[in-house]
Amino acid sequence: MGREQMSAWNVPFRRNPFFTGREPVFTLIHDLLDAGKTTALSQPPAISGLGGIGKTQTAVEYAYRYRNSYQCLLWVQANDHETLLTNYVALAKLLNLPERDAQEQQVVVHALKQWFETHTGWLLIFDNADDLAMVRDYIPEGTKGHTLLTTRAQAMGGLARKIELDTMEPEEGAEFLLRRASIIPEDATLESVSTNDRAAALAIVDAMGGLPLALDQAEAYIEETNESLSNYLPIYQRQRAELLNRRGGLVPGHPDSVATTWSLAFKRVERANPAAIELMRFCAFLAPDAIPEELIMEGAHYLGSVLQPVAADRSRLNTAIAELLKYSLVRRNATTRILTIHRLVQAVIKDEMDEETQRQWAERAVRATRQVFPFDEPAPWPRSQRYLPHALACEELIKEWNLTLYEASALLNTAGLYQPSRSCNTRLALGKTCTGAITPTPITCSTTWQSSTGTRANTKRPSRSTSEPWPSEKRCLALSIPIQR
Repeated sequence: MGREQMSAWNVPFRRNPFFTGREPVFTLIHDLLDAGKTTALSQPPAISGLGGIGKTQTAVEYAYRYRNSYQCLLWVQANDHETLLTNYVALAKLLNLPERDAQEQQVVVHALKQWFETHTGWLLIFDNADDLAMVRDYIPEGTKGHTLLTTRAQAMGGLARKIELDTMEPEEGAEFLLRRASIIPEDATLESVSTNDRAAALAIVDAMGGLPLALDQAEAYIEETNESLSNYLPIYQRQRAELLNRRGGLVPGHPDSVATTWSLAFKRVERANPAAIELMRFCAFLAPDAIPEELIMEGAHYLGSVLQPVAADRSRLNTAIAELLKYSLVRRNATTRILTIHRLVQAVIKDEMDEETQRQWAERAVRATRQVFPFDEPAPWPRSQRYLPHALACEELIKEWNLTLYEASALLNTAGLYQPSRSCNTRLALGKTCTGAITPTPITCSTTWQSSTGTRANTKRPSRSTSEPWPSEKRCLALSIPIQR
């Protein structure tokens, strides 16, 4: 049935002409809802993900794409209880229910649920349903129609079936960017653009971590300023905080910028669990893609008075992580005990810190990473490989903040023994850039790696045993650098 024959439609957003991708998500949602026609769909699908990942836009596109399949297509904002109740009760007037003017709102709510449970051909979308426990009482039961949710929550509590929305693939994001910036027509593909524009678009997608909202902000800036694609990235690198705060464009569907969207979430997390926001700050200074939870627990001693007791206690750490998962600020792999965080989340939370606080967390990250990064380990060095990305992230922190900590030089020395496809001496030579005053001293180490096989050969260890103390002058084994305890 076409929209002109619908008895009710209240989707508050126009269709996005630049919407790109998400085809597997649409297929999964449609298959789940279609299966509900014949079997009780006790768990409606819920599009879940980080703020700015495109949950609402995906639900809007689904509504327009499948509107011919429904007689009633209804939208409810579920940001908080007052908004949810107001939107839900407004449906009674839209559907012209006899109880629409009842003084008691719960009477209207009950009448609406009865209507949903006795009528067919409807789709009810709850948008921004982050508090799933609050929404539970408003979700209709039975198989007469369909329900779809969008939420930042990761834990569904048995209420819904999670469909996790990921960042955009590079080519997908580049097409979206080029269409949104009016560089190519809405139906054009990457093949229709010049090599330079394609490369610039892909570079911007990479810098934004494939986040749709960040790409939309970049595209709005490019379009409104008539700036070239190739010039945007250098501007962004110089003015990151300003551009992540700048929304731009005609955007009634998502008026908040990336920075504003996440800053609000950060404040809610901090009010609920101060240690959780401290954990976010710590993660902001590590490599984003695979943060072992043992790094947090074993490095707890260095993480400050608020986070230290929580990080050292598995149960309390779980509670802190759960608070972050409510807003999809991190992802957690329960099997490997690995956390991941989007690089732009890292950028925004860093930009909210003053210089002194940033330096403090940089030092904490270096000290904690040194605590877990092993000096001596038998092949195939799994622990070293696990922590090497964080050691390399710490190298950048050491250079950026000119850190002359004992742990900084010790970490550089240890990481030099393990980095694939570089010799130890080459690795340690990089340390000269850390303070501007480091002079490599001879060591008996000439580690080489076979990058294609992951094996190393011709390895000589420093003569110092792991049980020996550091030299009395507290200098790095391989680098002549003053050390601070």
